[in-house]
Amino acid sequence: MRKRHADRGLTGAALLFAALGDPTRLALIQQLSQGGPASISTLADRQWMTRQGVTKHLHVLADAGVIDGSRQGREQVWMLNPQRLAEGRRQIDIIAAGWEQALDRLKLLLEQ
Repeated sequence: MRKRHADRGLTGAALLFAALGDPTRLALIQQLSQGGPASISTLADRQWMTRQGVTKHLHVLADAGVIDGSRQGREQVWMLNPQRLAEGRRQIDIIAAGWEQALDRLKLLLEQ
């Protein structure tokens, strides 16, 4: 399996958000969240691209830690990693809190 770069720092967050920033990858995540673990064949059947194209997107998601793959017989089966998505949500919450604080400071400054 490929080495994942899903550390908890800013580099890991950047990889996560870059992986989520593609419509095809978001569609794959949606498929996995609604249908559960699936093989590349199953995922490719619902996409407009080849299995090879889907595989490349799956590897980007796996490198970001969003999904995990395991070999089941002759097929690679992929499943969501909800903990990684929760980490992304926490990063967004931290950013949002920072913006709220900055806006509160600006408001105070403008009211003075």
